[in-house]
Amino acid sequence: MISAKSRLPTFFEVSFALGVWIELTRSQYACGFLTDRAFIMKTKHVLESADIKAIAAAAETEALKHKWAVTIAIVDDGGHLLSLQRLDGAAPISSHIAPAKAHTAALGQRESKVYEDVINGGRTSFLSAPDIKGMLEGGVPIMKDGQCLGAVGVSGVKSNEDAQIAKAGIAAIGL
Repeated sequence: MISAKSRLPTFFEVSFALGVWIELTRSQYACGFLTDRAFIMKTKHVLESADIKAIAAAAETEALKHKWAVTIAIVDDGGHLLSLQRLDGAAPISSHIAPAKAHTAALGQRESKVYEDVINGGRTSFLSAPDIKGMLEGGVPIMKDGQCLGAVGVSGVKSNEDAQIAKAGIAAIGL
């Protein structure tokens, strides 16, 4: 008579079953039968050293073309400083304002002018927003396929001219 006594599976049996399951799952994903997006890795664009150099050179060219003494800051998508260039004659304070504008544009994923407009529109309580210091025009995000790669901040001339220099820099990488 066969006993109905239960037993735990052996290590070999568990390992074999797990291996079969993994192989079946992998082959189904490879064939496209399973489409659970949780397993599909996304691609993130990033600024490379060559991009930063091209942006900085084009922004400097735009500033020098108009004889504007400015500071140009480039940050990554987290607002971390990647490049800072203070042109001859730029005010020392501009080396603090340009990175702040870039930081604000990168974290907000929009031009820093948006924040200036909000404040000028009467919402002065926005001045107390944490970690946002460069709420003046002149910070422009670097966007590709809806993702923020970083930002350029410029300080030293009129705010709209600061933005013009930042946009000229970004245009150098085709964005």
